[in-house]
Amino acid sequence: MKKEDFKTCSQSAFCRRNRAYADEVLADPTYQSPYVLIKDSIRMDDSKLLADVKNTETEIVLTLDVHVLQDNTARVRINEKNPIKPRYEDHIQHTLHREPVQVKFSESKTDKDGEITIALDTQGSRKIVISPEPVRIKFFVDDEPIISLNDRGFFHFEHLRTKETHKPKMIQQTKDDGTVEEVEAESEQGLWEETFKSWTDPKPNGPESIALDVSFHGFSHVYGIPEHASSLSLKETRGGDNAYEEPYRLYNTDVFEYALDSPTSLYGAVPFMVAHRKNMSAGVFWMNPSETWVDIVKTKEEKKNGSKKIWSFGKEVSEIQSTKTHWISEAGVLDLFVFLGPSTKDVLRQYHQLTGPPALPQMFAIGYHQCRWNYINERDVLEVDSQFDNHDMPYDVIWLDIEYTDEKKYFTWDNPKFPEPIEMEKQLEHKGRQLVVIIDPHIKRAENYRICQEAKDQNLFVKQPGGDDYEAWCWPGQSSWVDFHSPAAREWWKNQFSFDKFTGTRENVYIWNDMNEPSIFNGPEITMQKEMIHHGNWEHRVLHNLYSLLSHGSTSDGVKERTAVAKRPFVLARGFYAGVQRYGPIWTGDNMATWDALQYSNPMILTNSMGGVPFSGADVPGFFNNPSPELLVRWYQAAVFQPFFRGHAHIDTKRREPYLSEEPYRSITRAALRERYALLPYWYTLFYDAYKNGTPMMRPMFMEFPEDENLFTTEDQFMLGSGIMVKPVTTEGGVTAEVYFAGDQPWYDMHTHKSMQPTGYQTVDAPLEKVPAYYRGGHIIPRRERIRRSSTAMKRDPFTLVIALDHNGDAQGTLYLDDGETYAYESGAYVHTSFTFKNGVLTSENIHENAAGTAAKEFAETIKELRIERIRLLGAHQPRRVQVIQGSEEREVPFEHDSSTFETVIKDPKTSVVESGWKIVIS
Repeated sequence: MKKEDFKTCSQSAFCRRNRAYADEVLADPTYQSPYVLIKDSIRMDDSKLLADVKNTETEIVLTLDVHVLQDNTARVRINEKNPIKPRYEDHIQHTLHREPVQVKFSESKTDKDGEITIALDTQGSRKIVISPEPVRIKFFVDDEPIISLNDRGFFHFEHLRTKETHKPKMIQQTKDDGTVEEVEAESEQGLWEETFKSWTDPKPNGPESIALDVSFHGFSHVYGIPEHASSLSLKETRGGDNAYEEPYRLYNTDVFEYALDSPTSLYGAVPFMVAHRKNMSAGVFWMNPSETWVDIVKTKEEKKNGSKKIWSFGKEVSEIQSTKTHWISEAGVLDLFVFLGPSTKDVLRQYHQLTGPPALPQMFAIGYHQCRWNYINERDVLEVDSQFDNHDMPYDVIWLDIEYTDEKKYFTWDNPKFPEPIEMEKQLEHKGRQLVVIIDPHIKRAENYRICQEAKDQNLFVKQPGGDDYEAWCWPGQSSWVDFHSPAAREWWKNQFSFDKFTGTRENVYIWNDMNEPSIFNGPEITMQKEMIHHGNWEHRVLHNLYSLLSHGSTSDGVKERTAVAKRPFVLARGFYAGVQRYGPIWTGDNMATWDALQYSNPMILTNSMGGVPFSGADVPGFFNNPSPELLVRWYQAAVFQPFFRGHAHIDTKRREPYLSEEPYRSITRAALRERYALLPYWYTLFYDAYKNGTPMMRPMFMEFPEDENLFTTEDQFMLGSGIMVKPVTTEGGVTAEVYFAGDQPWYDMHTHKSMQPTGYQTVDAPLEKVPAYYRGGHIIPRRERIRRSSTAMKRDPFTLVIALDHNGDAQGTLYLDDGETYAYESGAYVHTSFTFKNGVLTSENIHENAAGTAAKEFAETIKELRIERIRLLGAHQPRRVQVIQGSEEREVPFEHDSSTFETVIKDPKTSVVESGWKIVIS
């Protein structure tokens, strides 16, 4: 990474100004925020408070809206009351999945000092308290402050103005001769233009930033705000142990060979933060797509216990550590959502209710993907495909990078290399496999190129301030960028994926959106100049991070709508913003084939999960450079348990398809791939849970063990769902691992099935052929263990149930099935089964939301032959017999028991995973 290519806070004028403003506030113990509530402007109805707020220094009046929303959520909006022109808010329609649902206050009251209290529930356990002078807003749970806004007085709203009416801030400065003169304050620099390297950014709207301090009281740890190559628990940025010197930056950029352990912005930006402590989680979503910086500090403060006047310290009970954040955005309005949990899973659900549920992918999407820059022709593609079969390695998707096109002109093929793409795709489809091709948002400026000509003629490109098409440099050379902010451009782009326009493609071809930050080789910070103009006459600066979301969403819609019966699209994107989970997966970008990069892949993906982006992964085994055989194996082993699983490589690297490894590395990698496929039923069920509830598939340990403070910073081991724990080996030569066995139930080694007791840290063996992974006692894990070439070939395979018993001898789990391709599940065409093992009896229950519905019944009929062919009972004493009882029928089934591991294997009970009403009795 060339650090000099990217701004620091001090090189970004609005960040520098707001940090300096905060420093001035902290340096003056008598400082009072100038923003006050105009009391006679207050209006309240059943679900919202509206009021005006005046800046007593500038006399500018703002509007304050506080809305109470369903599910322990609130919204705070602040805008100018009478701006000289509108401030940008169009992103709301793209970011939010639907209009937030308002709910009625349970109670509201105002005391003699004008302090307003709004009760959010009938018990009064959750409330909002608004202080008028200065304006501060605090959120309480059980009379304890959880989140406060402007508690430190950092709120700063730069109103729109003209250069002619602007009154610069002046300070007195002593000259060398002792005389005093007035000069412009340093904060005046960069208001109307600023220069970075050779680039000058004109600012016709002048300063327009917004900033606010958000304090999490009693919370030592905050998470989220992807994307950064940083720790799971976010670090301090203004002093403290192991602190960064810069704020976390949220500004989508193409960072070549990015640095690790850094708050530097990467490809995506989701301004969503979650705080967690024992007994409580909370979060905030700062809905703003312009460049944003976030400072984090951790402080000791007195615990306030039931104090009515929340701005003064009440009776001292003890000291608590709190996390205090400072959010700074370049433009737009203040639009903040507050989530009051109380659990981390609740906070994620609350966020997804606003920005949309994670999309349920097709089954193939969670299999293994094979990619490199580049497979050079059709013969190469089909040879790679055949070699996977020759080496009995399953995979689902092969990918084509930019070289498949005619001179980087997207929606075309390089005909000498790919003369018959349809035939190639048919051969892949015959094996149940898919093809993904890259389509980027930059369009080559070329004559006789239909895509470019249509976009030019229809005015669909981003514009320069003077009105001409914006042109810059990317893979094709001179290019222009589709203006996805334009509804017409989105509609046009969507139509390009129809089979009659994107010739040479069939239904098993899907899309990869790279470079959509947008990446611009000769632009400032490798991206677009902020003064460029989008539809609606909006500068790029106000919506930069949104560009990624709009391009991803438009592509996803195009893939979805190209067939008469819509199939779930698969579109991978690199750039992303809040709401991306509705459209498809992302990945962590151009990483390195190093042990450090492998190590950081886990906290990066976990942070994506905590940031509302559950479907993500890292290039395996690193994009740049050549991995050692050991690193390759260890990375494949780790990626088995990460949501998006793709092998990828730079064009200058040696071929490293997994079948090319020497033994024993090849066999170990094969075993890893097979384990991924065996776990697909469990994975798919987790994806459904994410779609329904917003709970990520790969999750931090503390999400399952929220009371265990030892886990609040754990990032080198994680949970896959609630039933599997994984500790990847990420150090060279590692043959042991230090694993933390949490909770109060046994864990079972996924390889040996031996039990481990929950006694905290234990050193376990981890030879090269083994990744430490464990079933959690009390859980039932569905698997498919027949070896197949792809997920499509597994559709009719029977299931194995792994029943990992808890200390009481009980366990529970679920299995979700649908057609794996279409949206029929939205109409009820799916099977959802719960398995329960209790008192030596295994039963199943249909937990479909509308099991009696026609769609449910008809789909169940199509898969009624699917059965359980094996049960692995872990932690059990040797039974005397095993019986299947179904109605009046009783029959014994064979079993084997291993007394050394306390594992009983029940062979082919022939019980249905679709129909309930049976039970397996083990006595």
